[in-house]
Parts: sequence; C-alpha cells; structure tokens
Amino acid sequence: QVQLVESGGGLVQAGGSLRLSCAASGRTFSNYAMGWFRQAPGKERVFVAAISPTGNTNYADAAKGRFTISRDNAKSTVYLEVNSLKPEDTAVYYCAARFDSSWYRDYEYRYWGQGTQVTVSS
Repeated sequence: QVQLVESGGGLVQAGGSLRLSCAASGRTFSNYAMGWFRQAPGKERVFVAAISPTGNTNYADAAKGRFTISRDNAKSTVYLEVNSLKPEDTAVYYCAARFDSSWYRDYEYRYWGQGTQVTVSS
C-alpha cells in the first residue's frame, strides 16, 4: 500500500504561484510514476501532469508553460509548481501513484491522496 498526502494549497490572487507537495510512504517511491490531477467545482477530475520514475514528464495542454512537475526520490515527494495562476485553476488538486518498474507497469493510477484545495481569486 502507498499512502499519499498532499499539502501546499491555499488562497492566492490571480497571477500568483504555489508549490504543491505530495509525500509518499509505504513502498519504494522510485518504482512509481506520479501524477497530479485536479477537480474544479462542478467539473470532473482531469489530468494535469505526470512524471516517470526516470524523470520524464508530460502535461495537459492547460498546464503547459505554467506548471512544473518534479520529484525528489530521496524525500519520496513529488511537487507541482503552479505559476501565473488564473481563477479557472481553482480546484482540488490530487496526487496519484502508479507502479512503473522495469518488469511491470500499471496503466491506471492505483493510489490517490485526499487532495489539497487551490483557490485563485480575481
């Protein structure tokens, strides 16, 4: 079992920045690809960004150029830097993990955190 705990959300004015953190425990962190998702009020949960165990990244179109995902394997933590925030970025941001090793890969995120609220005011 992998436990994920998000932090770093809060209230920020449009144009501001935050760094979200997701601390993982329970299994070997370096064997997991990590992702960030978000769910805005009245919307479905959508993909934001992901990073592989080796550091390859990909982003949703809405995140490109403004958001940066990174990981610190020594701290078993993944980060999402969110910059130039807009009111439409307001959402609960979720961290997720999927197993991804040289011998086996999950294609669905099995483990999820409880989320951290990001609210962007205009």
